[in-house]
Amino acid sequence: MTASLAEAREVLRRTFGHTDFRGLQGEVITEALAGRSALAVLPTGGGKSLCYQIPSMLRPGLGLVVSPLIALMTDQVAALQQSGVAAARLDSAIEPAERAETWRRVEAGELDLLYVSPEGLMAPHMMERLRRTPLALIAIDEAHCVSQWGHDFRPDYRTLGRLADLFPDVPRLAVTATADARTRDDIRAELRLEDALEFVASFARPELALFAERKSGPAQKRVLELVAERRGRSGVVYAGSRDGTERIAEALRQAGVDAQAYHAGLDKHVRANRLEAFLEAEDAVMVATIAFGMGVDKPDVRFVIHADPPGSIEAYWQEIGRAGRDGDLAEGITLYGASDLAWALRRIDSREMDDSVKQVQVRKVRQLYAMLEGATCRAAAVRRYFGEEGVEPCGQCDVCLSPPETEDATEAAQKALSAVHRMGGRFGRGRLVDHLLGKTKDPSDFEAGLTTFGIGQDRSAMAWRDLVDQLLFEGLLREDPNDNRPLIGLGDAEGVRAVYRGERRVAEIGRASCRGSV
Repeated sequence: MTASLAEAREVLRRTFGHTDFRGLQGEVITEALAGRSALAVLPTGGGKSLCYQIPSMLRPGLGLVVSPLIALMTDQVAALQQSGVAAARLDSAIEPAERAETWRRVEAGELDLLYVSPEGLMAPHMMERLRRTPLALIAIDEAHCVSQWGHDFRPDYRTLGRLADLFPDVPRLAVTATADARTRDDIRAELRLEDALEFVASFARPELALFAERKSGPAQKRVLELVAERRGRSGVVYAGSRDGTERIAEALRQAGVDAQAYHAGLDKHVRANRLEAFLEAEDAVMVATIAFGMGVDKPDVRFVIHADPPGSIEAYWQEIGRAGRDGDLAEGITLYGASDLAWALRRIDSREMDDSVKQVQVRKVRQLYAMLEGATCRAAAVRRYFGEEGVEPCGQCDVCLSPPETEDATEAAQKALSAVHRMGGRFGRGRLVDHLLGKTKDPSDFEAGLTTFGIGQDRSAMAWRDLVDQLLFEGLLREDPNDNRPLIGLGDAEGVRAVYRGERRVAEIGRASCRGSV
């Protein structure tokens, strides 16, 4: 007999201390309780883990959770055990005696949830034992890791599509906090979830006030100033390197701040102790690489500062989302500069990956910097990036509170939109820019005869690329994945018509304009 949502709500109240589900949680849980697979995109702080934890406790059998990081598994299992849930994990850090005891509990039907890594799950000996075990569901956490177009691709996640054949009668739930339309399509294809319902929650986080500031000197000095202005509050500072976390943490301690560094190079016991101290403190600051964050649920983080910017809007939203989980006002502050962009592009170029994947990663980096440099509401830009429509300005980010000096780019936007329209949405951004500049190699007679061919020679290629990114952010253009060869098409029809008629202005940051202080 299928458990009801009312029973799930009682588990939520009794075990986790919440009176009711939030957002799309109830709908996702209803789907899982009915034994159907689903893809759920719930933003950081949206309680996505409950979507598979509660059905695992109510459905007969073991809930199997695939997770990418040992630290993430450790945190979630510890939190479940503290709440009285029968949960365990199997990973490379587990001692043989504990591993044997966990398997005994699995075979005795004593566990509700078992967390495993994708590598461990596909090992023949584990798969053989699990195939003899009744499973309630299979949850693929951080499902964006399966996609080459996501911001945190893990090749081992690609093997998880086999689960559809190995466990054909077991519902599979793919969950993530951040996935744009292209990444969602890839997740569905790779995990064989083509027929599953897709739940995408709003990415609105009204409790977050967002700020971005160009670096005008050493980031460490500015971080010290920002933290000093927020003394007595708990916060996270993200740095791009392990050495960077150590240097900033030491400088903060010398300034009298309770600060510690956290990165993958530390001994696991040191990391565990520092995490525990941070979770318990009311005014501590954790200076971390991206090794810190996923699964860490500290509700009263009042600020997140990026001393070095992340590599994509997905990563930005996930990391900024560590703040304000209690619903009270919190801040997300990002420091950035041209050297950061150059470093990010060099890093992508040095990686061993297909050129098509590199192009996607480069575009994600450029879209992040277009947002940081942009003249439109930051929160609205992020939400549009993830495909939300009808988005209004937040009224509390730095752009809303103190709009930067801008130049009117409406005429240039009209040219770009007109070119996309005349080209029929059949080309990517590179070809669009070449068309506007009149530099298309061997253009067809049709293209060369268009009134928009070469109409944009008054701007540089870089300026056109920046404007295209901005128009994508504003929803005036859209990008069709097109089997991993993205095409640029017109976006919101009403907005496009308003720009054509001059009723809607498009503004871009003036070249002389510079961001003020937070």
